[in-house]
Order: sequence, then structure tokens, then C-alpha cells
Amino acid sequence: MERLNLNLLRALVVLLETRNVTQASNRLHLTQSAMSRQLGQLRDFFNDALLIREGNDYLLSARAQELLPRVQCILADVDGLSDAEGFDPKSCQRRFRFACTDYVAQFIFPEVLQRLQQQAPGVDIVYQVLQGRDLDNLGQLPLDFISTMTSVVPENLHSIALGQDRSVCLMAEDHPLAQQPDFTLSELLNFPFVHINSGGDKDSFFDRFLAQQGLNRRIVFEVPFFSAAFQVISGSDALLVLPEHIARNAKRFFSVAYRNLPMISPENHYYFCWHAIHHQDPAHRWVRLCIAEQIRQSIFSPQAMR
Repeated sequence: MERLNLNLLRALVVLLETRNVTQASNRLHLTQSAMSRQLGQLRDFFNDALLIREGNDYLLSARAQELLPRVQCILADVDGLSDAEGFDPKSCQRRFRFACTDYVAQFIFPEVLQRLQQQAPGVDIVYQVLQGRDLDNLGQLPLDFISTMTSVVPENLHSIALGQDRSVCLMAEDHPLAQQPDFTLSELLNFPFVHINSGGDKDSFFDRFLAQQGLNRRIVFEVPFFSAAFQVISGSDALLVLPEHIARNAKRFFSVAYRNLPMISPENHYYFCWHAIHHQDPAHRWVRLCIAEQIRQSIFSPQAMR
């Protein structure tokens, strides 16, 4: 195959977003056999598996992880050609609502706001803490964008991939476990835990693993804010299971350390999402691309792990 057409590029994005041939065929209104043929063409073109089967799931290859955000941006630019000429960011007077964790709001969003103030001074942003069901109910909520960690982007939502990492264990810099290169599950469970109860699902995999072993952990503090959790962790013997890019950046501001978990943690995938009802809105398109690009460029984002 000498070149890619636009339909194959759209198929590539949907396949990589869903990591599932059946879901991709449903979203694009194709048969599974047609979707499988397109996957084969894409694999031939890029000389890469793109989707790698692991058990009942598929994982993105390193090449696929690199391609997804690039192709998403290409398609967004193509979709915006029809109205790009008529939209002027400097004259836009709109308020947009954005839900995410306080980590994004505290460490990444100041950069986003600085860029918006320079390029679209009439655009206002209202931030709110992301709640558990917000992603599934986005079409019914007064929200424009969500930035979150999720394994599956719900139907009727569009998204831009922001990166991926795995989870680790955060602890005080002088914690007994911080002095060890590795530790056992039994040693880990000798200490209490802090749990973040807002945003995407960050640590339920750990509880499921413990349940399979007939074990459980003590959660001594449950809070929706990373900033509060970091302060508790840095001044106590409590532990926090969280994504590695957040743990790495917590070390910049708090006396904390992190270590790998004594188990294989699943990959965390991060997305910037919006509902299909806003997809063709020129102002919405410009603002979401601006925000997503700034998040991906930030040293505090999961993309910086690469």
C-alpha cells in the first residue's frame, strides 16, 4: 500500500482508541471482517502490529502509542478546514467548563490559562473536580471537556490521547520502605493507605489483586485532592498507590519517594474527552486543541514520561 486515505486514518484512530476490533467496527458502522481488513492494511503500511493481544485484551505497541495523538491532531485539523477561516480566537467570548483532578488544575492548568489569555483573551474557564460518573454522563452535564484516566472511552465521546504509564507506591522520603530497593506484599500491607476518591480509577486494580489473595488493606484517609494526600504522605507512614508521572512530579514539591509495586500493575491510559454534541463547534474545537496540546507539552503530563 503506497499511501493512506482519510478513511484509513479514521479507522486507525478508532482502533487505537478502543483497542477492540468489534467496538471499532460498531463505531464506524462497518462489519468486523471489513474492520479486520483495515487493521491488516494499517499493519502493512506501518510495518507494525499496532494492537498486541494480551489475554482477552489488546495493548498498543510503542509505535501505536506514538501515532495515536499525532493522527488525532491531523484529523482534527482536517475536520476544522471548513470553518477555520471564519473563526477568530481573539474575538471569541465564551465560557467553557472543564473537569479534571486537582493535580491537573494545580500543575498543568496555569500553563493552559496563560496560553489562552494570550491567544483568546475573551475565553473563560470554569474548573471543577472530576467525579466518578462524569465521563459516562458527559452529554447530560454542563461540561465541555474532561481530562482523565480510563481504559475505555465511552461511546459518543471523542478524545485525544495524552499518554500512558503504570502505577507505583508513593511514600515519605524517610519511610522504612523507601530505604529498600524492593519489598514484598506482606511488608507493604504493614502500613496504612491514603485513597484518592475523585477522577479516574487509579487503584481499584490493587484492591482486586488483594482480594484474589484473600487480603485487604487499611485506608486511613480518603480525600478527593492530590495536594492534601501528598501532605499526609510526606508526614506519616501512610502509602498511596498512584500513576508514576504524578508520583514523579510530587517529588518536586514534597519530601516523598516512590517505588514499584510488588506486582505487575496495568497500564494507565489518559485522555482529553468531549461529547459528540460539541464536535463540530468551531470555538469548542479551537479551545480543546489548544488545551490538549498544552497538556501534552507540559513537563507534568504523562506524555513527559516518554
